[in-house]
Amino acid sequence: MNLLENLKSTYKQGDAVIRLIYINVALFLVLKIFVIVMQLFKVDGEFIYTYLAMPSNLKSLLYKPWTVVTYMFLHKDFFHILFNMFALYWFGKLFLMQFTQKQLYGLYFWGGLLAGLAYLVSYNVFPLFSDQVHFSILMGASGSIMAVILAVAMQFPNMELRFFLIGMVKLKYIAIAAVLISVFGITSSNAGGQLAHLGGALYGYIFIISLRRGKDVTKGFNKLMDSISNLFKSRKFKVKRTKPSNRKMTDAEFNMDKAKRMKEIDRILDKIKSSGYGSLTSEEKKKLFEQGK
Repeated sequence: MNLLENLKSTYKQGDAVIRLIYINVALFLVLKIFVIVMQLFKVDGEFIYTYLAMPSNLKSLLYKPWTVVTYMFLHKDFFHILFNMFALYWFGKLFLMQFTQKQLYGLYFWGGLLAGLAYLVSYNVFPLFSDQVHFSILMGASGSIMAVILAVAMQFPNMELRFFLIGMVKLKYIAIAAVLISVFGITSSNAGGQLAHLGGALYGYIFIISLRRGKDVTKGFNKLMDSISNLFKSRKFKVKRTKPSNRKMTDAEFNMDKAKRMKEIDRILDKIKSSGYGSLTSEEKKKLFEQGK
């Protein structure tokens, strides 16, 4: 139980990078456990990946529209998620040195969508993929991560990272190498993944260029998330206040009212002790002031 509580605490207190990593890893583990359980009953649980991965076939995509989002958190192989999460951590932390957490969420999401679009369009337009379009699927966070890499490299082109056996390398050269590898790989066995990388890289480029022109292209996603969040917030019901009666309270009523007020003051004092005076609401401060008088 302590481990679970620690994980929850780390997620709640963590920044956007930690939370994105948690989501990716959690989905990876849940699906792995699901496949293992299915195997115990002699059932092939691998079907779950095709249910969440993005298909290149347009007809299949119409029946599974959620996959345009789920694919960017989906990993099947251990080393696939390992390398992606390391890259997300390194470049995500660099991103947060200059930009906000909301911008990272938006960049990850929109970068993933453009990555998926590049994959979808390419497989349905270029004849090279005509014999694969009916069964090809896309999964992994690398398209979204490429958006982050390009954005960071454009913002800090001369910042250096140390690589094992290579030494210090400037971010602009890392980004150039990543893009070239994807370009040269669009006719390989992992053509879909490489095309998605290029789509994500393009969005990272658009993000920085737009910011330099005074426009934040991630705002749309943040507004959408805020709207969804507001839907789940409990609505405050208005209480109709009646005019106080001129009737004097009995001793019992007076004592009950006093006990109730003191209980509320004790709660407010406990809140100050644990979270500080700044955590109080305006109503709580008003009650404390009145009691002090």
